[in-house]
Amino acid sequence: MRRVVVTGMGGVTAFGASWPEIESRLRGTRNAVRYMPDWERFTDLNSKLAAPIDSFEPPPHWTRKQLRGMGRVAQLAVRSAELALLDAALLNDPILHKGAMGVACGSSVGSTPAVCEFAEMLFRGSSSKLNANSYVRMMPHTTAANIGVFFGLTGRVVPTSSACTSGSQAIGYAYESIKHGLQSVMLAGGAEELCPTQAMAFDTLYAASRRNDQPGATPRPYDRDRDGLVVGEGAGMLVLEELEHARARGANIRAEIVGFGTNSDGLHVTRPEAQTMRAALALALADAGVPPSVVGYVNGHGTATEHGDIAESRATAAALAAPVPVSSQKSFLGHTLGACGALEAWFSIEMMNADWFAPTLNLDAIDTRCGDLDYIRGEGRRLHTEYVMSNNFAFGGVNTSLLFRRWS
Repeated sequence: MRRVVVTGMGGVTAFGASWPEIESRLRGTRNAVRYMPDWERFTDLNSKLAAPIDSFEPPPHWTRKQLRGMGRVAQLAVRSAELALLDAALLNDPILHKGAMGVACGSSVGSTPAVCEFAEMLFRGSSSKLNANSYVRMMPHTTAANIGVFFGLTGRVVPTSSACTSGSQAIGYAYESIKHGLQSVMLAGGAEELCPTQAMAFDTLYAASRRNDQPGATPRPYDRDRDGLVVGEGAGMLVLEELEHARARGANIRAEIVGFGTNSDGLHVTRPEAQTMRAALALALADAGVPPSVVGYVNGHGTATEHGDIAESRATAAALAAPVPVSSQKSFLGHTLGACGALEAWFSIEMMNADWFAPTLNLDAIDTRCGDLDYIRGEGRRLHTEYVMSNNFAFGGVNTSLLFRRWS
């Protein structure tokens, strides 16, 4: 089996589009959540909180032709891929067009304004808002397809539209593609654009935060007084590369991906199952061939939903058999859905290399029903470890676990 390393990382978030910007905001221990006045017209929507990206615009060097088939979610994904390729020194490399590089990427849905264009046809009988690119912007694999076309990639395309595990599944499947000799390089990640329908989806399940007058105090992962999640938006992409290929071109190796585990609960579409979540973590450890004791930090899914927090934390505690340090960046950026697995993988690698790990914001009173873990709080923690784990779980009972090793 071939070894797989991370040679580039990039993303777009409510905290900025570079790690120094993001780290500064994480160290500042204030979140990006705010009240959304534009959502007041949705009278049945109780949760009017989100963590939007306020300043994103497509780069001026992108052409009108390139933008035609891109909704906001695809724009975020393509820009993140561009930043990751730039970080990997592969942006204009001929390998992009030789079939050796592919892409794995996903989102929960396509671009919802394009969905509305088709809704006009269904409800009003009018197709006046539709054009030749409406479906391209709406389709579930719009992120992966647009990345492939934008950069002229001729390798495999792996769409991973699996809600909150879209980004982590993409990284895992890209890793397996390289590990088994099917590709030399892969772009991998996920994206999501903000839409009030996302807040409503969780609101109908009583799983969205309603602290509309306290945006800085929510979400509260693992906290006794949590009242649900807050939706966010963003995108993250990694460049994964076969080790010898990376060495041959003198690439700057950021970390090695050594383990991936994924499975299905097989029980309920929206209620998580601790036993199979634990099994997914065990699969990642077995894939890496390492004992649980090597894991020095876990980037938890940490949605701030009651059933999710409790099941996830108990599964993590059981799988790792020690109170390992854990935190969730969703307390800062909200739940970025299809993007979260990729963003949290990126953050995990950066924090591991910096020997500093961000806390879980708003975690004032740990829920005693949660698992026995070392929850990082306050101003974060200085910590040196050789391995970090990043876990994500999605509707449909989809579970993922990624294991990264420090490169030295």
